[in-house]
Amino acid sequence: MITAIVFVHADVSRIPEVAESIAALEGVSEVYSVTGEIDLIALVRVKNHDDVADVVADRLNKVDGVTATETHIAFRAYSQHDLESAFSLGLD
Repeated sequence: MITAIVFVHADVSRIPEVAESIAALEGVSEVYSVTGEIDLIALVRVKNHDDVADVVADRLNKVDGVTATETHIAFRAYSQHDLESAFSLGLD
């Protein structure tokens, strides 16, 4: 499974509509409205790298109201559960 984190710049007056349109795309698992220099963060979860291009370049970038994107591919995932087990001393 490939996870891509996509920073999305959007037309400010249309952020809710843009977020809903992106969230409806196959391969997009979550979309967050955030503060800061970007407007939305989309999590894309697909089987291979070609699928990332299909979702981001061919569909997400073409959503009306998206003005720019920046895509980051995740190498490894760390969750709170993983961190707790990694630092466990076995004193349960």
